[in-house]
Amino acid sequence: MAFLACGRILCKITLLVLFSFCVPGEGRYKGFRRFDQVQVAGKRTVFEEQWFTQKLDHFNGADSRVWKQRYFVNDMFYKAGGPVFLMIGGEGPANPAWMESGTWLTYAKKLGAFCLMLEHRFYGKSHPTVDVSTENLQFLSSRQALADLAHFRTVMAESRGLTKRKWVAFGGSYPGSLAAWFRLKYPHLVHASVATSAPIHAAVNFPEYLEVVWRSLASENPECPLLVKKASDTLLERLKDPKTYDNITKDFNLCSTLQLQTEMDSAYLLEMLAGNFMDVVQYNQDNREFEGVVGTNITIKVLCGVMADSSLGEPYARYAAVARLMMDTFSMKCLNASYTSYLKDMTNTSWGGPAAGGGRQWVYQTCSEFGFYQSTDSPNQPFGGFPLPYHVKQCADFYNISAETLTEAVAQTNEYYGGYNMHATRIVFPNGSIDPWHALGVTLDITPDLPAVFIKGTAHCANMYPARGQDLPQLTLARDHVFLLLQQWLKQ
Repeated sequence: MAFLACGRILCKITLLVLFSFCVPGEGRYKGFRRFDQVQVAGKRTVFEEQWFTQKLDHFNGADSRVWKQRYFVNDMFYKAGGPVFLMIGGEGPANPAWMESGTWLTYAKKLGAFCLMLEHRFYGKSHPTVDVSTENLQFLSSRQALADLAHFRTVMAESRGLTKRKWVAFGGSYPGSLAAWFRLKYPHLVHASVATSAPIHAAVNFPEYLEVVWRSLASENPECPLLVKKASDTLLERLKDPKTYDNITKDFNLCSTLQLQTEMDSAYLLEMLAGNFMDVVQYNQDNREFEGVVGTNITIKVLCGVMADSSLGEPYARYAAVARLMMDTFSMKCLNASYTSYLKDMTNTSWGGPAAGGGRQWVYQTCSEFGFYQSTDSPNQPFGGFPLPYHVKQCADFYNISAETLTEAVAQTNEYYGGYNMHATRIVFPNGSIDPWHALGVTLDITPDLPAVFIKGTAHCANMYPARGQDLPQLTLARDHVFLLLQQWLKQ
């Protein structure tokens, strides 16, 4: 079901692209993108973190090792006989702000639900191993995460007297995929799932992401992606001449004089600069302030406004102005465009390392399960210079995972979960038309029991965020429709 406006469309690590979580945790890494987050203290109810004992390896009965997984509880709305809502954590720290805000809690209040949020293994404070070495990351996978959810759900139900209650899983982005797959693989444990902005088809190459970026920019101003492409093409041409490197360093406020020794160096710079647009498009106008997110005022309209401002000079100069705007927004003194520096960060295996907040872990999951590489391989997008081989080489550089192994792993993921050919019931798939991730999601009903909710003019996980007065009418309708589905399914 698509929700359209009536009458008119109302519609470090690095600046790389992912998939996190839109919700309890979120990653701003290869795959799902997010803006940097800060916790806002002082005015929130305190939801104390709690700890649950999990097995390290659910699929090896001879391995008895265990670890402590973080979770949160909100029983403020629970009424005897009500359902249990389980929010699934993703590729970043679980954010307790979601225990007091968000659409799922609006549903919980109406339905008298008991609410839980479980942090994903290897993210946030949930550390199953002593470090994030490649050897230990073998225990990081969506399958292990689903087994964590299954064991957590079983023990929580028994210990809290919730065995006869109906459980509903929620998640956005990668956790949205987990919510769908939890219902698919453990239908006896979870009654229904809301899988928001969930990519359910794994793909090594995902050039469609940038194709949606083009269309989303064009929805604001048809000239906008053309100007971005012209600027990107100019930069690509200048990078061929070392004499331009000093000027490029100044134009984009790089931390050190540009040096391009390999194609990885130029691709890394180009992806970082494209990431300014990719980030903004993915989360355009999402109501994320309650998470403590910085930069929500920077929208597609703002970026296209800069790109259309001829007083700034040629499109290349406007592209540089966008980069400086983003650096100012995030209080960055300069842009570190060194792939060598990135490689050093990503191969640091300590929990205290610069990439252990989620970057090293998430990119590992893309290399070992999903792909999702947002390459410039399509002609129908505005950027250039970071093709698929650039992404694939990082798997070898960081984890010694070959291109062949990556390809096989992605095929196995689709074989295991079914990709688009999902056979299940009571899973709803909300997606936004502006969000590039909808290209790997469900935007048309699979069956009446696997409905899609396609929301015109909204971005990543928009329906999960708290409602506000300026929400598009189709977003409000979408939230209401999901609630009606939950009401219907909980009676089954």
